[in-house]
Amino acid sequence: MEYLFTQETKLRVRYGETDQMGYCYYGNYAQYFEVGRVEALRAVGMSYRDMENDGIMLPVSEFTVKYLSPALYDDELTITTRITAVNGARIEFEYEISNQQNKKISTAKTTLVFVSKETMRPVQAPENFLKLLHSYVKQ
Repeated sequence: MEYLFTQETKLRVRYGETDQMGYCYYGNYAQYFEVGRVEALRAVGMSYRDMENDGIMLPVSEFTVKYLSPALYDDELTITTRITAVNGARIEFEYEISNQQNKKISTAKTTLVFVSKETMRPVQAPENFLKLLHSYVKQ
């Protein structure tokens, strides 16, 4: 099923995340997208902790990223996270990162899989999570 859910999260590029030129190290972007994803799930009403307590894990199975412009030391970044689809055991997210000048600097997509904590095998998305997403179904 396709969804129209969007969440914005802000963070600042820290000195330790940059190189000598003040450019944010490219590997940090995956963590920034994770921050956006965790906060998006929290905004829907379901935290990673809640899912894990219910016996569900959510590992990433696919990750693609496009770097458009560098993030710099002390930039305030806005991570826009969209939950775009939930199909069976899979959930898809799309992301954009923009700086304080509203310049888009990166885009990404991830697919995660709901798995049983006990068996580590894929399971259907939890019904309580789907109910929380219901109001965001794409018409």
